[in-house]
Amino acid sequence: MSQKFKELIDSERPVLIDFFATWCGPCKVQSSVLNTVKENIGDLARIVKIDIDQFPAIASEYGVRGVPTLAVFKKGELLYKESGVHDVNRLTELLKRFA
Repeated sequence: MSQKFKELIDSERPVLIDFFATWCGPCKVQSSVLNTVKENIGDLARIVKIDIDQFPAIASEYGVRGVPTLAVFKKGELLYKESGVHDVNRLTELLKRFA
């Protein structure tokens, strides 16, 4: 997965990574927010969910201490990372700015 992850974040367009856990209540809220964000941004950016319990090495590598944590990468560079539930407008604007 690590090589695949590197290829994913090396993208020319922004990639929003949602680090989540299946047992996390706020993560479920964030997931529904991300569905709306995806509708708002279309193909400007990609949204990918990573389960920290299935891929703990990736979560550890990027310093994920709590879930949900959202990170935006473009051309392999970490442009943004923050824990907590984000609202639709904030995420939509963030991704449009990085696109």
